[in-house]
Amino acid sequence: MRLIIAAALAATALTACSSEPEVVAEEAPAYSARQYASAVNDIARTEEDRAADANRQPGELLAFAQIDKGEVVGDYFMGGGYVTRLLAMAVGSNGKVYAFQPAEFIALYPGLAEDQDAAVAPYSDDQGNPVHVFPLRGPAAEPGFPEPLDTIITVMNYHDLFLPSFPDGTAAAASKALFDALKPGGTLVVADHLAADGAGAEAADSVHRMDKALALETLEAAGFVLEEESDLYARPDDPRDASVFDESIRGRTDQFLWRLRKPESP
Repeated sequence: MRLIIAAALAATALTACSSEPEVVAEEAPAYSARQYASAVNDIARTEEDRAADANRQPGELLAFAQIDKGEVVGDYFMGGGYVTRLLAMAVGSNGKVYAFQPAEFIALYPGLAEDQDAAVAPYSDDQGNPVHVFPLRGPAAEPGFPEPLDTIITVMNYHDLFLPSFPDGTAAAASKALFDALKPGGTLVVADHLAADGAGAEAADSVHRMDKALALETLEAAGFVLEEESDLYARPDDPRDASVFDESIRGRTDQFLWRLRKPESP
C-alpha cells in the first residue's frame, strides 16, 4: 500500500511552548472499484468489452493494480485492447499508456495489428497521432517500452511466453525485460488461467494455462517480489485440466491474480 507523509503540529494545553512539526506515516485510502467508474464507462469501450465485464470485473482489476492519474503504464500482450481502453481513462490525460502487441502474434494473426490500431485511435488527435496511448510492436522478449513505467499489466497471456513456438528462455528474458522497464518500486500485475498443480510448461501449449509455481519461480528469478494475491478471478469449480477454449469452461476458468513489485533498491 502506498504511503502518504503528513506533517502534524503537536500542541499541548499544559504548556505554553510550541512543539516542532512531527512527520508521521499514514496509510493512504484503499483503492476501490468505484473510483474507476469513468474508465469503465468510457464511450470508447466496445460492446465486446462491456459483455466481458461481468467476468473480468474491470473496476476491481484497476483497484487491485492501484492505478493513479498521471501514471505511465504498459499493457503487455494487449490482445484486443480491453485493458488498454481501461487504462487510457484510468491514468487521465496527463498519464501515458503503452499498448504492446508482440510481433510473433501479429505474424500469426494479422488482425491483432488492426485491433491495436483501433484501440489507440480514440485517444489520438485529429491527424491520427497518438496523444497519450501509444502502440508498441516488437519481439515478446523485447517490448521496448521507451520510458520507465509505474505499472505493467498482462492479462491471460503470461503463459504464452512458455509456448514451444518461442525460443527457449523467452519467458525468463521477457520477465527480466518487464522488470527492467519498471521504475524502482513499480508493479507488475499478472492474471492468468490456472493449470493443474505441477502441470509444468507443457500446460501453456496443451490447455493454454499457466503452472502457478513455474510462473512465480520465473518472475522471482527476474527480481520481482510477490506483494499481494487476489481471489477476484477464483473459480474453484474449474478442474483446471481442460483447454480454456473448451466451451464447457470458456469464460469461467479459475485464474490467479498477482501484484508483484520491483524493489526500491537492489
